[in-house]
Amino acid sequence: MANLNDDIKAAPSYDEGARPELAKAEAEEVNEVFRTGEGQVDFRTVSWIRAGIIFLKIIFATGVLSIPSLMYELGAFPGAVNVVGWTVLNTYCAIIQGNFRNRHPGCHSIADMSHVVGGPILKEIVGMLFTVSYVIVAASGIIGVSTALNALSGHAICTVWFTFIATVIIAGFASVRKFSHIGWLTWVGFASVYIAVFIIVVGVTTRDRPAAAPSTGEYDFGYRVIGNPSFTTGITAAATIFVSSAATSAFLPVISEMRKPRDYPKAVYLSMSLVTASYLTFSLVIYAWCGQWIASPSLGSAGPTVKRVAYGIALPGLIVSGCLYVHVAAKYLFVRILRNSRHLQTNTVIHWGTWLSCTVGMAAISFLLACAIPIFNYVLALVGALCFAPLALCLPGWLWLYSYRDYCRGSLLQRTAYAAHVVLILLGAFLTVGGTYGVIVQINQAYADGSISSAFSCADNSGSTG
Repeated sequence: MANLNDDIKAAPSYDEGARPELAKAEAEEVNEVFRTGEGQVDFRTVSWIRAGIIFLKIIFATGVLSIPSLMYELGAFPGAVNVVGWTVLNTYCAIIQGNFRNRHPGCHSIADMSHVVGGPILKEIVGMLFTVSYVIVAASGIIGVSTALNALSGHAICTVWFTFIATVIIAGFASVRKFSHIGWLTWVGFASVYIAVFIIVVGVTTRDRPAAAPSTGEYDFGYRVIGNPSFTTGITAAATIFVSSAATSAFLPVISEMRKPRDYPKAVYLSMSLVTASYLTFSLVIYAWCGQWIASPSLGSAGPTVKRVAYGIALPGLIVSGCLYVHVAAKYLFVRILRNSRHLQTNTVIHWGTWLSCTVGMAAISFLLACAIPIFNYVLALVGALCFAPLALCLPGWLWLYSYRDYCRGSLLQRTAYAAHVVLILLGAFLTVGGTYGVIVQINQAYADGSISSAFSCADNSGSTG
């Protein structure tokens, strides 16, 4: 069995002597989770470009499907500010995490980092949060696939069965062991969702009126530059936009499988720049042409025929998204269980049994959650507030304070930077408390007004039937 009390140390210093590049590489290799060696499975095979595409696919699908419908609640201008503000902040926090991880190469996950700054108790708390986060967000991926199957089939069977089929497919793909082997899936997945959303953008701009609006007569289009949401509606919308780019803690296990972990920032900037531009343009165009008549997920916004085409094209991408979320959660447990044992990188029965148990177990829990809260936006808002706010905001702030603790007694600029990261932690705490409250209120209202009929409901979640 693995030693659960992992001793994670800072990367050792290296000698800037005759061969500084070789010395640096050897120093960084010492504490890496996955090492290269004779007779071991080589996990270190991911290039920075492939890592960037993996990051892009982890982030892209859920946000681009959910953000357009939130523009009505917030208004176009506040919605755009939320999109840009949250993606820029999440990019910065991703860089903080990557820099910290490269200073402590033994860190495979955000839980390992929390062990460095807060000890074993904090590690267990964060490890649980990390696992719960990706199990819940995997549930949103399962909902997306079940919605696609409903749309393509015209709700041919009970939605619970489509949810189960989606879970089996996602669990199968998630069981591929290495991120490098999932790499080609991420290319296909990203391209399919991007093309599908582009089809919706073209589709909504060619219609005289939104597909979901009344077919005749006057109607309230519902375009607002600045909205007037209640606190619960506004904080839920903000949490949903935040989570659309907040899964940066999923980047960390990928670093351990990169050929050159120092190339991590290039992968982050590549993925997050594309995410920000795509979120902003797609959501604003769809909202400008649909107003309040946007579907959630947004692929249903251009009418039944275009919806079927879009879901058919997006289906591979929706599957890959769910696959990545299950894979990330399972990989954390897998490394945690087998770390420091020979079974981690050896093809033994224990190795494969542990890995498959992790993937199937995580997928099964996600299935239950997908059936319990079958509305896409609410699942995302819940995981954003309850889990990703502390993981993606509070912890990166803490990591920075730990790394630069001398700044609190430094120059004015250094003290200002220190105070800014304290504010970052407080922002994460506010979003955790306020966002979770707002989402719970919204979910209760949805059950009360019939938007959610019941848990494990057979009702069509794609809007394909009356």
